[in-house]
Amino acid sequence: MILPRMKAANLGVLFLIELGALAAVGYWGFTRDVATPLAWFLGLGAPAVLIALWGLFGSPKARYKTRGAVRVGFEVLWFGAGVVALLLAGAYVWGIAFAALCAASKTPAVIWRQ
Repeated sequence: MILPRMKAANLGVLFLIELGALAAVGYWGFTRDVATPLAWFLGLGAPAVLIALWGLFGSPKARYKTRGAVRVGFEVLWFGAGVVALLLAGAYVWGIAFAALCAASKTPAVIWRQ
């Protein structure tokens, strides 16, 4: 009875950390010390790259399905981009917290094959 609820809650958390990774790379782009047009390009372009990669390899309806260790590797890189972006933007506490949240949610997701 409680396991289905935990799985459903974890799916919600997974969705939120997907959005968090996109927000993190956008934040990184907008906080670069570059000319404003380039900051806008990075702030909007970095999340767009992640969205395209997720659409191609990570989404349930992805054109190129990833499974097993390849899937885990893809997600480590994808969510790791969010962590690294926060760290490079100087948001060290947020980066570490985001990494911990990703690990805490992705570990059961792998076990439950979510």
